Amino acid sequence: MASELMDWDGIYRGQGAFEGPPPWNIGEPQPELAALIAAGKVGGEVLDAGCGVAELSLTLAAHGITVVGLDLSPTAVAAATQAAQDRGLSTASFYQADITSFDDYPPGSEGRFTTIVDSTLFHSLPIEGRDGYLRSVHKAAAPGATYFVLVFAKGAFPADGEDGPKPVDEEELRAAVGRYWTIDEVRPAFIHARMPAIPDAPELPFDLDEEGRTKLPAFLLTAHKA
Repeated sequence: MASELMDWDGIYRGQGAFEGPPPWNIGEPQPELAALIAAGKVGGEVLDAGCGVAELSLTLAAHGITVVGLDLSPTAVAAATQAAQDRGLSTASFYQADITSFDDYPPGSEGRFTTIVDSTLFHSLPIEGRDGYLRSVHKAAAPGATYFVLVFAKGAFPADGEDGPKPVDEEELRAAVGRYWTIDEVRPAFIHARMPAIPDAPELPFDLDEEGRTKLPAFLLTAHKA
């Protein structure tokens, strides 16, 4: 997956299709996940799968929660590590890894995590990488662990390109995750993004939030490890 590593790392280095931060970097956790944190539903030791620059991890660490973030991009991991140091957050640590095939990384991860959170990672994976990813995070989960997935729903974009996000319908999401996890709920949700202006692109028919961010249709899945 070396080519994919270069693509994602290029985006975080500002060399991709976006001018400035990528749209999913909104400077805070996605509101759907922030609500779970506020409700006390994210706790224990947490794995932030595909953490990016890790505002989710950093917010959890600010609440005193131990969290490990994994991401394919070394640039994102370096930025997250520096942000944790700058904020004095000692309970957050970050590692570069291929989430579709990581094996007990960092050491001691097998059966470790009480909560696993996927904040917009699932739709970023190649379809052929989904099963390896789900198997890997299931292996890292402690018995009874909770798993949250925030993922784009089909219809979020005018067309699903080969190189862009791969939104899902509910049946597709349930079929993939249900191979390893016991699904408790799948409900409609939103992913908030700072969408760039693209010349001649069709206007997205979605509402904006109070910060002017586009609310793209998504699903929030909750599951647990039996």
